[in-house]
Amino acid sequence: MNSFTSYQHRINTFLQQQLDHCVGNETQLKSAMAYSLLSGGKRIRPLLVYATAESIDCDLKIADHIAAAIEMIHAYSLIHDDLPAMDDDNLRRGLPTNHIKFDEATAILAGDALQTMAFETLSQAPVMAEVVVELIKSLSQASGPNGMVGGQSLDLISENQTINLQQLETIHAAKTGALLGACVNLTVKSVPNISINNQQLFQSFAENFGIAFQIIDDILDVTQNTMTLGKPANSDTKNNKATYPSLMGIEAAKLKASEHINSADQALNELPYLTNQLQSLAKLVLNRNH
Repeated sequence: MNSFTSYQHRINTFLQQQLDHCVGNETQLKSAMAYSLLSGGKRIRPLLVYATAESIDCDLKIADHIAAAIEMIHAYSLIHDDLPAMDDDNLRRGLPTNHIKFDEATAILAGDALQTMAFETLSQAPVMAEVVVELIKSLSQASGPNGMVGGQSLDLISENQTINLQQLETIHAAKTGALLGACVNLTVKSVPNISINNQQLFQSFAENFGIAFQIIDDILDVTQNTMTLGKPANSDTKNNKATYPSLMGIEAAKLKASEHINSADQALNELPYLTNQLQSLAKLVLNRNH
């Protein structure tokens, strides 16, 4: 079992444990939460947390709480993204979306519950109380109006509009990049005595990783089919959204993604830590096909 597979197994086990611990009784709400939270996926965000933790010798029991909290936020965002009032999608990870499997009201509540459970999970991280407060603050900022939710709002507003590359990058830095960045930044903040310079290098890695991830996501949306993606292909085109391929062309977008991965690697190379797993993860994202 390679490290990434081991991490995926670890987070899946921990997510199930947290769901049982935080929710308890079997209800339709819990079933809807579990349906989206435990339906698999690549677990890129937890992988980022664990790979960062390994590089700075962070206790993986701390990383469990960070990875789970971020994955819960991510799962809630996907449930809400798929709703008829948002992207109106009926397929996610090869399965009916939450509101199709259950109903619209249950899906909304499942998303709400996963969001609050994320902060309950993070509050239980085995670190000093002042560190817990800092982690909760950082995740709130990454997932709130100045982060993911703000980016989603800008994304909706930009539908059927003509925007430029800089505006597109602003949208995705918030919508996708903020939560990906939180995977690295929260993990780094959980460990004492990491210099400001090294924190900034980790931040540079995370920012470049996030941009590359989104570019590849945009490319796959127009180059792969629904079966391969596990979600509707060409959904961005259907919703008249600007994407990196639509603004730059596919080949230029691929080149831009590669440039950002190279910049991410450069940041890692300047760090005095063993970052080979983060480098491998960056290459995995660049070369993924779904």
